[in-house]
Amino acid sequence: MDPVRPTTGVTPEQPADAQDDPAGPAGPAGPADPLDDDAAALPPPGGDSVTALLARLRTLYQRAEEATERFNAADEALKVQAADTKKVTARLTTARTDLARGRAEAGRLAREQYQGRAAFSSFPASLQVLFAEDPQSALDQGRLLARAARERAGTVSRLEGAERRAGALASASRKALDRQQSLAATQRVRRDEVTAKLREVEKLLASLSPAQLTRLTELERVQTAGAQRELLGSGVLDGPRAPSRAGAAALRFAVGQIGKPYVWGAEGPESYDCSGLTQQAWAAAGRELPRTSQEQWATLPRVSLSELRPGDLVVYFPGATHVALYLGEGLVVQAPRPGGKVKVSPVAANPLLGAVRPDPGGEALETYAPPDLPAGATDGGDEGYDRRS
Repeated sequence: MDPVRPTTGVTPEQPADAQDDPAGPAGPAGPADPLDDDAAALPPPGGDSVTALLARLRTLYQRAEEATERFNAADEALKVQAADTKKVTARLTTARTDLARGRAEAGRLAREQYQGRAAFSSFPASLQVLFAEDPQSALDQGRLLARAARERAGTVSRLEGAERRAGALASASRKALDRQQSLAATQRVRRDEVTAKLREVEKLLASLSPAQLTRLTELERVQTAGAQRELLGSGVLDGPRAPSRAGAAALRFAVGQIGKPYVWGAEGPESYDCSGLTQQAWAAAGRELPRTSQEQWATLPRVSLSELRPGDLVVYFPGATHVALYLGEGLVVQAPRPGGKVKVSPVAANPLLGAVRPDPGGEALETYAPPDLPAGATDGGDEGYDRRS
Protein backbone atom coordinates (compact mmCIF):
# COMPACT_ATOMS: atom_id res chain seq x y z
CA MET A 1 0.00 0.00 0.00
CA ASP A 2 1.31 3.43 -0.86
CA PRO A 3 2.10 5.57 2.14
CA VAL A 4 -0.25 8.48 2.82
CA ARG A 5 1.65 11.75 3.07
CA PRO A 6 0.59 14.82 5.02
CA THR A 7 -0.82 17.43 2.70
CA THR A 8 -0.75 21.18 3.04
CA GLY A 9 -4.00 22.96 3.70
CA VAL A 10 -2.73 26.09 1.90
CA THR A 11 -1.47 26.03 -1.65
CA PRO A 12 1.95 27.71 -1.94
CA GLU A 13 0.71 30.46 -4.25
CA GLN A 14 -2.40 31.35 -2.29
CA PRO A 15 -2.26 33.72 0.70
CA ALA A 16 -3.16 32.14 4.01
CA ASP A 17 -5.90 34.67 4.65
CA ALA A 18 -7.64 33.64 1.45
CA GLN A 19 -8.25 30.16 2.79
CA ASP A 20 -11.51 29.08 4.37
CA ASP A 21 -11.18 27.33 7.71
CA PRO A 22 -13.40 24.24 7.35
CA ALA A 23 -13.96 24.12 11.08
CA GLY A 24 -14.57 27.85 11.40
CA PRO A 25 -12.40 30.17 13.48
CA ALA A 26 -12.69 29.59 17.18
CA GLY A 27 -13.78 32.58 19.22
CA PRO A 28 -12.21 33.71 22.49
CA ALA A 29 -14.56 31.48 24.46
CA GLY A 30 -13.16 28.20 23.14
CA PRO A 31 -11.75 26.12 20.28
CA ALA A 32 -13.39 24.18 17.48
CA ASP A 33 -15.93 21.43 18.09
CA PRO A 34 -14.46 18.02 19.01
CA LEU A 35 -14.16 15.32 16.42
CA ASP A 36 -16.75 12.59 16.27
CA ASP A 37 -15.75 9.91 18.76
CA ASP A 38 -17.65 7.13 16.97
CA ALA A 39 -15.27 4.17 16.78
CA ALA A 40 -16.47 3.52 13.23
CA ALA A 41 -14.80 6.78 12.16
CA LEU A 42 -11.39 5.45 13.15
CA PRO A 43 -9.16 3.55 10.74
CA PRO A 44 -9.17 -0.17 11.53
CA PRO A 45 -6.84 -1.23 14.35
CA GLY A 46 -4.10 -3.82 14.13
CA GLY A 47 -3.37 -5.86 11.03
CA ASP A 48 -0.29 -5.77 8.86
CA SER A 49 -0.96 -2.35 7.33
CA VAL A 50 1.50 0.11 8.87
CA THR A 51 -0.28 2.87 6.96
CA ALA A 52 -3.55 2.00 8.75
CA LEU A 53 -1.78 1.91 12.10
CA LEU A 54 -0.20 5.28 11.48
CA ALA A 55 -3.53 6.74 10.41
CA ARG A 56 -5.15 5.48 13.60
CA LEU A 57 -2.30 6.80 15.75
CA ARG A 58 -2.55 10.19 14.07
CA THR A 59 -6.28 10.26 14.71
CA LEU A 60 -5.73 9.62 18.39
CA TYR A 61 -2.94 12.18 18.65
CA GLN A 62 -5.10 14.76 16.88
CA ARG A 63 -7.99 14.15 19.25
CA ALA A 64 -5.64 14.46 22.22
CA GLU A 65 -4.33 17.73 20.80
CA GLU A 66 -7.85 19.08 20.29
CA ALA A 67 -8.83 18.05 23.82
CA THR A 68 -5.72 19.80 25.12
CA GLU A 69 -6.66 23.05 23.40
CA ARG A 70 -10.21 22.77 24.77
CA PHE A 71 -8.69 22.36 28.22
CA ASN A 72 -6.45 25.38 27.62
CA ALA A 73 -9.46 27.49 26.60
CA ALA A 74 -11.43 26.42 29.70
CA ASP A 75 -8.41 27.03 31.92
CA GLU A 76 -7.87 30.50 30.47
CA ALA A 77 -11.55 31.39 30.89
CA LEU A 78 -11.38 30.23 34.50
CA LYS A 79 -8.33 32.42 35.16
CA VAL A 80 -10.07 35.46 33.68
CA GLN A 81 -13.23 34.80 35.68
CA ALA A 82 -11.27 34.24 38.90
CA ALA A 83 -9.58 37.63 38.44
CA ASP A 84 -12.97 39.26 37.78
CA THR A 85 -14.46 37.60 40.86
CA LYS A 86 -11.55 38.89 42.94
CA LYS A 87 -12.11 42.46 41.70
CA VAL A 88 -15.86 42.33 42.39
CA THR A 89 -15.20 40.92 45.87
CA ALA A 90 -12.74 43.73 46.60
CA ARG A 91 -15.27 46.34 45.47
CA LEU A 92 -17.93 44.69 47.61
CA THR A 93 -15.63 44.82 50.65
CA THR A 94 -15.05 48.54 50.08
CA ALA A 95 -18.78 49.16 49.63
CA ARG A 96 -19.58 47.33 52.85
CA THR A 97 -16.96 49.37 54.70
CA ASP A 98 -18.51 52.58 53.37
CA LEU A 99 -21.96 51.32 54.34
CA ALA A 100 -20.83 50.51 57.88
CA ARG A 101 -19.29 54.00 58.16
CA GLY A 102 -22.51 55.59 56.91
CA ARG A 103 -24.64 53.61 59.33
CA ALA A 104 -22.40 54.63 62.20
CA GLU A 105 -22.78 58.29 61.26
CA ALA A 106 -26.56 57.92 60.91
CA GLY A 107 -26.67 56.26 64.33
CA ARG A 108 -24.75 59.12 65.89
CA LEU A 109 -27.23 61.63 64.48
CA ALA A 110 -30.14 59.55 65.71
CA ARG A 111 -28.68 59.44 69.21
CA GLU A 112 -28.20 63.21 69.22
CA GLN A 113 -31.82 63.74 68.28
CA TYR A 114 -33.01 61.24 70.87
CA GLN A 115 -30.97 62.90 73.61
CA GLY A 116 -32.53 66.29 72.77
CA ARG A 117 -29.33 67.94 71.55
CA ALA A 118 -31.15 69.09 68.47
CA ALA A 119 -34.46 69.95 70.20
CA PHE A 120 -33.84 73.68 70.17
CA SER A 121 -33.51 73.57 66.41
CA SER A 122 -37.11 72.39 66.12
CA PHE A 123 -38.38 75.89 67.01
CA PRO A 124 -38.87 78.40 64.18
CA ALA A 125 -35.95 80.78 63.71
CA SER A 126 -38.07 83.81 64.80
CA LEU A 127 -38.87 82.19 68.15
CA GLN A 128 -35.26 81.15 68.69
CA VAL A 129 -34.21 84.82 68.36
CA LEU A 130 -37.14 86.02 70.53
CA PHE A 131 -36.39 83.75 73.48
CA ALA A 132 -32.61 83.88 73.29
CA GLU A 133 -30.67 85.86 75.90
CA ASP A 134 -28.23 86.89 73.19
CA PRO A 135 -30.02 87.36 69.80
CA GLN A 136 -26.71 87.45 67.90
CA SER A 137 -25.69 84.15 69.41
CA ALA A 138 -29.09 82.75 68.47
CA LEU A 139 -28.59 83.83 64.89
CA ASP A 140 -25.12 82.22 64.82
CA GLN A 141 -26.53 79.06 66.37
CA GLY A 142 -29.30 79.03 63.78
CA ARG A 143 -26.76 79.09 60.99
CA LEU A 144 -24.82 76.26 62.63
CA LEU A 145 -27.99 74.23 63.08
CA ALA A 146 -28.95 74.78 59.44
CA ARG A 147 -25.56 73.51 58.37
CA ALA A 148 -25.93 70.52 60.67
CA ALA A 149 -29.31 69.78 59.08
CA ARG A 150 -27.76 69.83 55.63
CA GLU A 151 -25.01 67.49 56.84
CA ARG A 152 -27.63 65.10 58.24
CA ALA A 153 -29.46 65.11 54.93
CA GLY A 154 -26.19 64.44 53.12
CA THR A 155 -25.40 61.59 55.48
CA VAL A 156 -28.76 59.96 54.85
CA SER A 157 -28.34 60.35 51.08
CA ARG A 158 -24.87 58.82 51.18
CA LEU A 159 -26.14 55.96 53.33
CA GLU A 160 -28.93 55.21 50.87
CA GLY A 161 -26.43 55.26 47.96
CA ALA A 162 -24.02 53.01 49.84
CA GLU A 163 -26.82 50.53 50.53
CA ARG A 164 -27.76 50.43 46.83
CA ARG A 165 -24.13 49.94 45.74
CA ALA A 166 -23.52 47.22 48.32
CA GLY A 167 -26.69 45.41 47.25
CA ALA A 168 -25.78 45.56 43.55
CA LEU A 169 -22.21 44.41 44.22
CA ALA A 170 -23.40 41.56 46.45
CA SER A 171 -25.57 40.34 43.57
CA ALA A 172 -22.68 40.74 41.10
CA SER A 173 -20.37 38.86 43.47
CA ARG A 174 -22.79 35.92 43.70
CA LYS A 175 -23.09 35.77 39.89
CA ALA A 176 -19.32 35.99 39.42
CA LEU A 177 -18.77 33.17 41.90
CA ASP A 178 -21.42 31.06 40.14
CA ARG A 179 -19.65 31.61 36.79
CA GLN A 180 -16.32 30.71 38.34
CA GLN A 181 -17.71 27.47 39.76
CA SER A 182 -19.30 26.60 36.41
CA LEU A 183 -16.02 27.21 34.57
CA ALA A 184 -14.13 25.14 37.13
CA ALA A 185 -16.51 22.26 36.42
CA THR A 186 -15.95 22.69 32.67
CA GLN A 187 -12.19 22.69 33.23
CA ARG A 188 -12.44 19.37 35.08
CA VAL A 189 -14.44 17.88 32.19
CA ARG A 190 -11.82 19.05 29.68
CA ARG A 191 -9.03 17.65 31.83
CA ASP A 192 -10.74 14.27 31.90
CA GLU A 193 -11.15 14.43 28.09
CA VAL A 194 -7.39 14.85 27.62
CA THR A 195 -6.61 12.06 30.03
CA ALA A 196 -8.98 9.70 28.21
CA LYS A 197 -7.51 10.54 24.78
CA LEU A 198 -3.95 10.01 25.97
CA ARG A 199 -4.89 6.65 27.45
CA GLU A 200 -6.15 5.62 24.01
CA VAL A 201 -2.77 6.57 22.52
CA GLU A 202 -0.91 4.65 25.22
CA LYS A 203 -3.13 1.60 24.67
CA LEU A 204 -2.45 1.55 20.95
CA LEU A 205 1.31 2.04 21.35
CA ALA A 206 1.46 -0.71 23.96
CA SER A 207 -0.22 -3.11 21.52
CA LEU A 208 2.47 -2.66 18.85
CA SER A 209 5.52 -4.83 18.42
CA PRO A 210 9.01 -3.31 18.18
CA ALA A 211 9.00 -4.08 14.45
CA GLN A 212 5.72 -2.23 13.95
CA LEU A 213 7.00 0.78 15.91
CA THR A 214 10.13 0.87 13.76
CA ARG A 215 8.06 0.75 10.57
CA LEU A 216 5.76 3.50 11.88
CA THR A 217 8.73 5.75 12.59
CA GLU A 218 10.15 5.16 9.13
CA LEU A 219 6.79 5.77 7.46
CA GLU A 220 6.43 9.07 9.32
CA ARG A 221 9.91 10.08 8.20
CA VAL A 222 9.22 9.20 4.56
CA GLN A 223 5.91 11.04 4.50
CA THR A 224 7.37 14.15 6.14
CA ALA A 225 10.33 14.18 3.75
CA GLY A 226 8.00 13.93 0.75
CA ALA A 227 5.74 16.75 1.94
CA GLN A 228 8.77 18.92 2.71
CA ARG A 229 10.29 18.34 -0.74
CA GLU A 230 7.02 19.29 -2.38
CA LEU A 231 6.70 22.50 -0.37
CA LEU A 232 10.29 23.63 -0.80
CA GLY A 233 10.22 22.67 -4.47
CA SER A 234 7.37 25.11 -5.04
CA GLY A 235 9.72 28.00 -4.25
CA VAL A 236 7.19 29.61 -1.92
CA LEU A 237 9.79 29.83 0.88
CA ASP A 238 12.72 30.88 -1.29
CA GLY A 239 14.83 33.93 -0.61
CA PRO A 240 16.43 35.42 2.49
CA ARG A 241 14.04 35.97 5.39
CA ALA A 242 14.78 38.16 8.43
CA PRO A 243 12.59 38.52 11.51
CA SER A 244 11.60 41.68 13.31
CA ARG A 245 13.47 42.53 16.50
CA ALA A 246 10.62 41.05 18.54
CA GLY A 247 10.45 37.98 16.30
CA ALA A 248 14.17 37.36 16.82
CA ALA A 249 13.67 37.58 20.59
CA ALA A 250 10.77 35.12 20.44
CA LEU A 251 12.88 32.67 18.47
CA ARG A 252 15.81 32.93 20.88
CA PHE A 253 13.45 32.04 23.69
CA ALA A 254 11.93 29.12 21.77
CA VAL A 255 15.33 27.69 20.81
CA GLY A 256 16.31 27.94 24.48
CA GLN A 257 13.46 25.57 25.33
CA ILE A 258 14.57 22.81 22.95
CA GLY A 259 14.71 19.46 24.73
CA LYS A 260 12.04 20.30 27.31
CA PRO A 261 9.10 17.85 27.36
CA TYR A 262 5.69 18.34 25.81
CA VAL A 263 3.08 18.29 28.58
CA TRP A 264 -0.53 19.08 27.76
CA GLY A 265 -1.74 22.33 29.34
CA ALA A 266 1.83 23.40 30.20
CA GLU A 267 3.05 26.98 29.77
CA GLY A 268 6.61 26.56 31.02
CA PRO A 269 9.12 27.03 32.29
CA GLU A 270 9.95 23.31 32.54
CA SER A 271 7.49 21.94 29.95
CA TYR A 272 5.14 23.17 27.22
CA ASP A 273 2.33 22.25 24.92
CA CYS A 274 2.30 23.71 21.40
CA SER A 275 0.43 26.96 22.07
CA GLY A 276 2.03 27.33 25.49
CA LEU A 277 5.42 27.49 23.76
CA THR A 278 4.35 30.07 21.17
CA GLN A 279 2.59 32.21 23.79
CA GLN A 280 5.57 32.24 26.15
CA ALA A 281 8.07 32.83 23.34
CA TRP A 282 6.26 35.98 22.26
CA ALA A 283 5.71 37.02 25.88
CA ALA A 284 9.51 37.00 26.21
CA ALA A 285 9.54 39.39 23.24
CA GLY A 286 7.06 41.71 24.94
CA ARG A 287 3.91 40.68 23.09
CA GLU A 288 0.92 39.04 24.77
CA LEU A 289 -0.75 36.32 22.67
CA PRO A 290 -3.97 34.38 23.25
CA ARG A 291 -3.51 31.07 25.04
CA THR A 292 -4.82 28.60 22.45
CA SER A 293 -3.76 27.83 18.89
CA GLN A 294 -7.32 28.46 17.68
CA GLU A 295 -7.37 31.93 19.22
CA GLN A 296 -3.94 32.70 17.84
CA TRP A 297 -5.15 31.72 14.37
CA ALA A 298 -8.46 33.58 14.73
CA THR A 299 -7.15 36.86 16.16
CA LEU A 300 -3.65 37.48 14.75
CA PRO A 301 -3.08 38.96 11.26
CA ARG A 302 -2.66 36.33 8.51
CA VAL A 303 0.38 36.22 6.24
CA SER A 304 0.92 34.14 3.11
CA LEU A 305 3.67 31.54 3.02
CA SER A 306 5.51 33.65 0.44
CA GLU A 307 5.75 36.41 3.08
CA LEU A 308 6.55 34.09 5.99
CA ARG A 309 9.47 35.29 8.10
CA PRO A 310 11.23 33.88 11.19
CA GLY A 311 9.20 34.40 14.33
CA ASP A 312 5.82 34.09 12.57
CA LEU A 313 3.47 31.36 13.76
CA VAL A 314 2.68 28.43 11.48
CA VAL A 315 -0.75 26.90 12.18
CA TYR A 316 -1.77 23.35 11.28
CA PHE A 317 -4.90 21.25 10.62
CA PRO A 318 -8.36 22.47 9.60
CA GLY A 319 -9.31 23.15 13.22
CA ALA A 320 -6.13 25.13 13.93
CA THR A 321 -5.23 22.65 16.65
CA HIS A 322 -1.45 22.86 16.38
CA VAL A 323 0.99 25.77 16.12
CA ALA A 324 4.76 26.30 15.79
CA LEU A 325 7.26 29.16 15.36
CA TYR A 326 8.90 29.55 11.97
CA LEU A 327 12.68 29.34 12.35
CA GLY A 328 13.59 29.97 8.72
CA GLU A 329 15.09 27.78 5.99
CA GLY A 330 11.91 25.67 5.93
CA LEU A 331 12.08 24.76 9.61
CA VAL A 332 9.94 25.41 12.70
CA VAL A 333 10.44 25.17 16.46
CA GLN A 334 7.57 23.31 18.07
CA ALA A 335 6.33 21.29 21.01
CA PRO A 336 5.20 18.42 18.76
CA ARG A 337 2.96 16.02 20.69
CA PRO A 338 2.54 14.03 23.92
CA GLY A 339 5.66 12.01 24.62
CA GLY A 340 7.81 14.37 22.54
CA LYS A 341 10.11 17.26 23.34
CA VAL A 342 10.46 20.80 22.04
CA LYS A 343 12.44 20.45 18.82
CA VAL A 344 13.17 21.70 15.32
CA SER A 345 11.01 20.14 12.59
CA PRO A 346 10.36 20.56 8.87
CA VAL A 347 7.64 23.14 8.30
CA ALA A 348 5.62 20.54 6.33
CA ALA A 349 5.70 17.96 9.13
CA ASN A 350 1.96 18.52 9.63
CA PRO A 351 -0.82 19.63 7.23
CA LEU A 352 -0.51 23.41 6.91
CA LEU A 353 -3.48 25.67 7.51
CA GLY A 354 -1.65 28.99 7.23
CA ALA A 355 0.46 31.49 9.14
CA VAL A 356 -0.07 34.51 11.37
CA ARG A 357 2.18 37.38 12.48
CA PRO A 358 2.12 38.56 16.11
CA ASP A 359 3.82 41.90 15.24
CA PRO A 360 2.52 42.99 11.83
CA GLY A 361 4.01 46.47 12.27
CA GLY A 362 7.50 45.21 13.12
CA GLU A 363 10.20 46.04 10.60
CA ALA A 364 12.44 43.19 9.45
CA LEU A 365 16.03 43.42 10.68
CA GLU A 366 18.60 44.47 8.09
CA THR A 367 21.02 41.80 9.26
CA TYR A 368 20.13 38.63 11.10
CA ALA A 369 22.01 35.56 12.33
CA PRO A 370 19.75 32.66 13.35
CA PRO A 371 20.25 31.34 16.90
CA ASP A 372 22.63 28.42 17.29
CA LEU A 373 20.78 25.14 17.71
CA PRO A 374 21.76 22.74 20.48
CA ALA A 375 22.87 19.21 19.71
CA GLY A 376 19.94 16.89 19.00
CA ALA A 377 17.59 19.76 18.14
CA THR A 378 15.99 17.75 15.31
CA ASP A 379 15.83 14.41 17.12
CA GLY A 380 12.47 12.73 17.73
CA GLY A 381 9.14 12.47 15.93
CA ASP A 382 7.74 15.47 14.10
CA GLU A 383 4.10 14.77 13.29
CA GLY A 384 1.32 12.28 13.51
CA TYR A 385 -2.06 13.85 14.13
CA ASP A 386 -3.90 14.14 10.83
CA ARG A 387 -7.41 12.62 10.96
CA ARG A 388 -7.64 12.59 7.16
CA SER A 389 -4.56 10.40 6.64
